[in-house]
Amino acid sequence: MNDRNAKRWFFANINQFAAYLGASTGFVRYGTAFLTGLCVTFSLPPFEFLPAFYAALPVLIWSVSGQVRLWCLFATGWWFGFGYFVSGLYWIGSAMLVDADENAWLVPLASLGLPAFLSLFFGLSVLPVRFGNDHLSRALILTTSLGSAEWVRGNFLTGFPWNLLGQAWASHDTLLQGVSLVGIYGMTFFALLSGFLLSVLAQERSRAVLAGFIVALTLPLSFASYGAIRLAQAPVVGADWVEGVGIRLVQGGIPQKEKWDRKYLMRNFKKYLFLSDRNRPDWINYLIWPETASPFPLDTNDGARVAASAIVPRGGALITGMIRRQVVPEKKIWNSIIALDDEAKILAKYDKSHLVPFGEYIPGKNWLSLKKITEGRLDYTAGVGPRIWQLETLPPVSPLICYEIIFPGTVTPVHQRPTWILVLTNDAWYGHSSGPYQHLSIARIRAAEEGLTVVRAASTGISAVFDGYGREWSRIELDETGVLDTRLPDSSSVYSFWAQNSQISTIIFSFLSFLAYLMRKGVRGTSFYPRIKAKKRRP
Repeated sequence: MNDRNAKRWFFANINQFAAYLGASTGFVRYGTAFLTGLCVTFSLPPFEFLPAFYAALPVLIWSVSGQVRLWCLFATGWWFGFGYFVSGLYWIGSAMLVDADENAWLVPLASLGLPAFLSLFFGLSVLPVRFGNDHLSRALILTTSLGSAEWVRGNFLTGFPWNLLGQAWASHDTLLQGVSLVGIYGMTFFALLSGFLLSVLAQERSRAVLAGFIVALTLPLSFASYGAIRLAQAPVVGADWVEGVGIRLVQGGIPQKEKWDRKYLMRNFKKYLFLSDRNRPDWINYLIWPETASPFPLDTNDGARVAASAIVPRGGALITGMIRRQVVPEKKIWNSIIALDDEAKILAKYDKSHLVPFGEYIPGKNWLSLKKITEGRLDYTAGVGPRIWQLETLPPVSPLICYEIIFPGTVTPVHQRPTWILVLTNDAWYGHSSGPYQHLSIARIRAAEEGLTVVRAASTGISAVFDGYGREWSRIELDETGVLDTRLPDSSSVYSFWAQNSQISTIIFSFLSFLAYLMRKGVRGTSFYPRIKAKKRRP
């Protein structure tokens, strides 16, 4: 078979496959959509297999081609989303098994109910495809609508921007640098456009089709080229740090089932004290423990506070997560971070402001007879955030707790900028699953997006340090117990266009909406100019 015949065979088979998907019904249509969504998750951590992203997205376009019934379009998009979220968020159900006697019945709701709800955004986003008249126009329309749906998903109600589709690109060092220009939502738009435009391979060849295919290839290459140039100009990893700041991250490795068991509380506390003090270099002056690492409220428990201060380096501080309590005038609890000096003085505190629905509080508690997943029956109270700590010997830092790191544009105060971000988390709920790897990847994205160092302390892993380019300096692996001694990367010279101009995603959305409109008005989605010229020739 010569090259010409091989090309004909290739395009003929793609056309045939696309036509088959467009004409399919029932189980074939929806089963294909489900498997397509599942395929996309292999482009996310921990797999990070980018070809899966590009193999799946054209299939979605072909599956909705030729459909005019709104219900069929919605159902196809919903099944695509269901496959994506079930396979990408399966690990949430494991949190219900920590206290299986009380919460095991919630596993189906967490593993299937939440994906079913999130899939509604994908189902609705496919409806505008009805107005497309070829693969090229459908690619532009679906990029705009699905990219917009991802933004809505990240902001609707309390928002849940976990595993945004643009994260497929962001898992790779050079492509990741693009978030400093357009943010993760902007990267989602461009990644979707690149993937969907490959659907033109099943379209009759024309100049417009060729242009669409070239754009599909050019977009990731352009982002990768920008990233390569940006990284080439960056300092060598580990070479540029803040003078006078040495950090020890302590990863206790305590299983979630033992974390709040009364017979283990003192043992857990002593374990953190021991790891903090053992073989500590002289240049370490800050100790960092994960979310709720201290089993005792150090602000009110004098004995525990004095014991903790005894291992604090002179002139430094212990930064730890804990539960802060109030009894009068009314009972309240907060998921908090405190900074404790070597004289048992609390230097600063931060109360988590963006709480996890059903995990830390029950929405509509007056109507829902449910208990939150975390320890205790009292709902957590939201604090005020984000905010910045200004400690005497520590560069200005934005403290965050767990879930808060996943929200783009909300990890630092609007009118005040820190020099680094500290996030304390507890991923022990999710065991050895994809969840901790996905959570770590999101923290990495925030680092490159904001151009700020991110220091991440996790109870069972993965603890890590990223510089303002999203490059990893060091880590402690999942399910390991130990410490990580590190300098604080200096990100003061790292510039992020997105961090200064976060409205860029809105501009991208508007531009793509305009392009989609032009494609709909055009003749077979090629151009609207022929119509204009035809009007000019009329007498």
